[in-house]
Amino acid sequence: MKRRSFLKTMGQATAAVSLPQLWSACQSTNKQRPNILWIEVEDVSPLMSCYGYEINPTPNLDRMAQKGVLFLNTFMPAPVCSPCRSAIITGMMQTTLGTHNHHSSRSEVTAIHLPSDVKTLPEIFRQAGYFTFNQGKDDYNFWYDRDSLYAGEYTTHALYGKSGKRNIGWKDRQPDQPFFGQIQLSGGKHIYRENFKDRVRNPVNRQAFDVPPYYPDHPAVREDWARHLDSVQITDNEVGEIEEYLRTDGLLENTVIFFFSDHGMRLWRHKQFCYDSGLHVPFVMSWPGNPQKIGREGSIREDLVNGLDIAATSLALAGIEIPDYMESRNLFAHGFKPREFVISARDRCDYTIDRIRTVRTKRFRYIRNFLLDRPYMQPNYRDAWEITQTMRRLHVQGQLDAIQDRFWSDERPREEFYDLQNDPHEIDNLAGHPEYNDELVRYRKILDDWILETDDKGQYPEDTANLKFMFDWWGEKCVNPEYDRFRK
Repeated sequence: MKRRSFLKTMGQATAAVSLPQLWSACQSTNKQRPNILWIEVEDVSPLMSCYGYEINPTPNLDRMAQKGVLFLNTFMPAPVCSPCRSAIITGMMQTTLGTHNHHSSRSEVTAIHLPSDVKTLPEIFRQAGYFTFNQGKDDYNFWYDRDSLYAGEYTTHALYGKSGKRNIGWKDRQPDQPFFGQIQLSGGKHIYRENFKDRVRNPVNRQAFDVPPYYPDHPAVREDWARHLDSVQITDNEVGEIEEYLRTDGLLENTVIFFFSDHGMRLWRHKQFCYDSGLHVPFVMSWPGNPQKIGREGSIREDLVNGLDIAATSLALAGIEIPDYMESRNLFAHGFKPREFVISARDRCDYTIDRIRTVRTKRFRYIRNFLLDRPYMQPNYRDAWEITQTMRRLHVQGQLDAIQDRFWSDERPREEFYDLQNDPHEIDNLAGHPEYNDELVRYRKILDDWILETDDKGQYPEDTANLKFMFDWWGEKCVNPEYDRFRK
């Protein structure tokens, strides 16, 4: 059976809206309704010049930020793609919906259905008369009929259609019809592409940056970090191309552009982990023809933003009512009150079962590790990487200092607590320091209350069907005890 992108939902999805009827009703106002475009990037940390990382110039994103809004403190609901994407596209935490385990709902047998009253953003936009498209991957952990979400043709590359010719999704809409579009860029995954080196115009000087203290200053680490910076430059060029396509088609002025990443870069302690390095992402917005709607040009927002908030903000700017069930917030609402904290969650990633929860405020990060019987770097899909093998070898040979070695040991604490103001790399765990006891009590309560109030689905064992699917897929790599019942 083909991937869900081409599947029906066995009668669970809401019937498609009659677009001709909606189109007739909306046509008179469409010229005033803005287009909404998400440029979603994979595996990118905010290591770019618009975020003060001057050795990595990103002129197109710099220009976008200078004309729009740059959000300094955006944290994603999960440090891995499919739970994060499932949350943003619904405006609800993946742990609320039960879509928190990476690569769930991959067959009819393992299908996870959204509640009947929960609709995805594309469905809501279509009901409002918008043309919708997604060029790139969906990667949602719930069962859906792609034809109900997106009117545009399915494409596997952000800028090219089935024919191989350039075909930006908005070209298929009705004349003057507004669109909600998602363009997926490879971002940090550009390093896997065969033509990666050919696309890097100005490779970053491999000696021009500092390696974070939780990594050894080893040539392999330095090269991997530099390649990530190079991939960000490629991404910036692609952003410039997309803006030019909009300009050529006369759409740039009335298009609200959201640029953001699904989580941090691919290295350990970044992707899949609940530190700033895994959850802090770039987020830049622009509306060239109506910048006052999102603040004055060149605005810098320092308030805490949950990646979820992209959903409600997109609806609000399009003049569409935000559903009451959404946990997302409109960042430009009248009387807007910034979040006091952002909660993020990590659960099963591929075959690796874990459970981590974190609370991030402006100054502190609290992390709770629930499964202490397994180390940070328990078996995972990155084990085959040369750089991972290099790190394990350095650990065994005793060539890592105490800070670097901590992540590769067999131990991890139940709680971690970091003062980001004085310790931006999250090195000094303050959970055992008596002077922080009162703060710890407060953060524990925030997390405990949230788990109770949202009925965090991560507190329950994963359903048998999805767990068995992972076991059948990954086989002997499934070493966690949760898989024992499937072994012969």
